[in-house]
Amino acid sequence: MAKPIGKSKQELIQAAMQCLVDNGIANFTLKLVATYADVTQGTIYYHFKTKEQILLEIIKYICEDSWGKLFENDQFTISAALEIIKSRFKNDAFYHKLLISLIVLGFNNPLIKEQLGQVLMNENDSLLFGIKKLWRASPIDGVSLTTWSIFFNALIDGIAIQLITCEDFPIDTFYKELEKILITIQQLEE
Repeated sequence: MAKPIGKSKQELIQAAMQCLVDNGIANFTLKLVATYADVTQGTIYYHFKTKEQILLEIIKYICEDSWGKLFENDQFTISAALEIIKSRFKNDAFYHKLLISLIVLGFNNPLIKEQLGQVLMNENDSLLFGIKKLWRASPIDGVSLTTWSIFFNALIDGIAIQLITCEDFPIDTFYKELEKILITIQQLEE
């Protein structure tokens, strides 16, 4: 198949994200993405063979973009990291709804499971990179910085589940208090 002329893969991902925000996961189709991107379905299928593939690309894009913004000025702070994480809850938390939906699909699809596993490992690595900027060593003997990064990633995804399922989840209060906890942990290391 010849490469279609028109939109870049990145532009298609942007259109797909807007389509997802506007229509939700249940109504998300490659045909609808083509409409949002103002391209043919063939253009979409050239870049993304399946709906799941474009959804994985959206997850990867959000992860890389958010961590890239955080590290671009070498100004990693607890507050900045929490703001990036909170930004993923915008637009009705579609990032985490998408992530959880893909995890469920991964139960029966080894390729999706493998690709999501890589996304999560990249997230852990990004967190580890940030933690190393804040801490010279773990504040608790015998607990590696790698374990801290995995713990924080799991914590954030677990909070996302509560945010999605609990209508009155106190997100602002939670993140304000989480920031206090993290600053206190950081002070233990100093």
